[in-house]
Amino acid sequence: MNGDDARKGLLISPIENGTVIDHIAAGEALNVLRIIGITGTTQESISVATNVKSGKRGKKDIVKIVNRELRKEEVDRIALIAPHASINIIRNYCVYDKKGVETPPFVVGIVRCPNPGCISNTSEPIPSKFQVQPKGLRCLYCDWLITKDITSHII
Repeated sequence: MNGDDARKGLLISPIENGTVIDHIAAGEALNVLRIIGITGTTQESISVATNVKSGKRGKKDIVKIVNRELRKEEVDRIALIAPHASINIIRNYCVYDKKGVETPPFVVGIVRCPNPGCISNTSEPIPSKFQVQPKGLRCLYCDWLITKDITSHII
């Protein structure tokens, strides 16, 4: 590969099958991996690129996960911290399906309420329920509003 080809080359190698999460806000890739349950101790083969040049946003992160397609619940989690992300399903090295994430109007059972007195944090068998609002996430049980560091509250 000559110098011109190297400059135009891909930062991360293509994958045969799996998922590419693109257009993640710069610096959020590791949070995206954490909230979908991928840690250094899991079996997935992943590639991560951070602070990659982006024509639309200046910089972005990219995550490639080999041989795994995300469930709707995982995509909903990603939407909470990376609302401009796109999900690309790859099959036989080709994009089989591409879609943007959609922030759901409500999230159930995926965010922990920070209010220790909230019924969702007691011994009651009840999942947390939050309404997604422009200012943050509002607990439907105790009215607590999460406005910062949503990632740390995702279960």
